[in-house]
Amino acid sequence: MERPVRHGGGGGSWEEVRGAVAGGGSCVVYAAVDDWVPADLDAPELAADLGADHVRLVRMPASRNRDRFVAARLLLKSAAGAVLDALPRELELAYKPGGRPYLRGIDQLDVGLSHTEGLLVVGLTRVGRIGVDTEPADRRMLELGTEHQACTPYELEALERVPPERRNRELVRLWTLKEAYSKAIGQGLRFRFTEFGFGPPDVPTRMLRPDGTPGAGQEWTFHSWLVEDAYTVSAAVHDPGFGEGTPPGSSAS
Repeated sequence: MERPVRHGGGGGSWEEVRGAVAGGGSCVVYAAVDDWVPADLDAPELAADLGADHVRLVRMPASRNRDRFVAARLLLKSAAGAVLDALPRELELAYKPGGRPYLRGIDQLDVGLSHTEGLLVVGLTRVGRIGVDTEPADRRMLELGTEHQACTPYELEALERVPPERRNRELVRLWTLKEAYSKAIGQGLRFRFTEFGFGPPDVPTRMLRPDGTPGAGQEWTFHSWLVEDAYTVSAAVHDPGFGEGTPPGSSAS
């Protein structure tokens, strides 16, 4: 997968996003929250664009969380609409148990969503399923117990070999990869992160068992990027055309 595409909101072009999905099947889009928060949250056209989510909006008090809620859904529906040649108001965003978003009645495009602080991230794929996650690259995780709640024995050993000044960022990368995978399979935080892991960043990222042996097959691809020099973004994409098997933590369908 190519690097994520930044979109500045407004009337910006979606050609790069369309091209990435058409050429590679998948694309990750990111944007600043402030670029996607409407000036008027009471505008009738916003209600049409948000659809059922507008009911949730009117119940939310004014806050940064409300801004992210609105902006994230507008970005997702706009990006999906650009790929599907549809207006945002023509798409109905719904949620599976656990909160995983999907486009109701549309099987040809799977979507993922994440946001943190001032950043929004949307995943789009035509090949199967996608999950995305983002965190501030310097979010403090190390030595707070997070590594023991989120890492396999193999990952803990590997972290010890990372230079101390890079160790926290590596833990953030591992965390976002695990979140992205869990979202892709619809498990979220219900799936124990110590049951699967990932290898170092300097080789193609593959899922590993707790002892470091290969886990998921070639049907899964994983990617991580640093965007805006401040955020770690990760994506997990499942393409059922590349092999057989059921991913850990999910059930066969």
